[in-house]
Amino acid sequence: MEKSLVFNINGTGLNVDLVGIIGSTLMAIVVFAICYALSRKVEMKPNKKQNVLEYLIDFTDGIVKDNVEDPAAQKHLSLYAFVLFLFIFCMNQLGLFLEVKVGDYMVIKSPTADPVTTMSFAMMTLLLSFTFGIQKFGTKGYLQNYARPVGFLLPINIIEEFTNFLTLSLRLYGNIFAGEVLLTLIGNQLGPSMGIVTRILAAPLAMIWQGFSVFIGSIQAYVFVTLSMVYIGKKVTQE
Repeated sequence: MEKSLVFNINGTGLNVDLVGIIGSTLMAIVVFAICYALSRKVEMKPNKKQNVLEYLIDFTDGIVKDNVEDPAAQKHLSLYAFVLFLFIFCMNQLGLFLEVKVGDYMVIKSPTADPVTTMSFAMMTLLLSFTFGIQKFGTKGYLQNYARPVGFLLPINIIEEFTNFLTLSLRLYGNIFAGEVLLTLIGNQLGPSMGIVTRILAAPLAMIWQGFSVFIGSIQAYVFVTLSMVYIGKKVTQE
């Protein structure tokens, strides 16, 4: 049974999961390297690398504009949506192609297969939505929006904040975690179960599932960014 690589901060009682930190740091470096490589020679007549970068930016800009009506918020969210999409996409793919274990300890896997990571992203989005809402309507006006369009919806609107946080984070975690578990079962359980026969069957099955998981990871990155923009868009729009 695999164990998480945990660092205990003496005297505080806090345990830090190093697996998520290592994976997130690696993917932050990868995202930086991708953006740096694609933007090294920016020209008036775009080259192939520049076209790829501009396509990604236009793609995430489209998500922002489709879900956020406020022009000021759109301007600030453009870069956030681009980096968030690229970061989550890379995180989702990490565990499919690179998993490192040292003894019984897992060292590297997809950070988004850990609920703490996905909850951190969800909390970041919700805090941004609160910030943009308060900037738009002021503290009093923002709080009054919880009682709109009718006052008896106040408790439902408050509960919705918690459900938005949970659904945003757990949807991403559940899909990525399930994909990695199934891939592990194919490789470690099905493959060696009946010798050479099951190993031959497991190889193409694992390749097919890896390809499908790449697609799922891409869709989940898109869904997470889209829902993030939907939640923020609702905060800067008065019903």
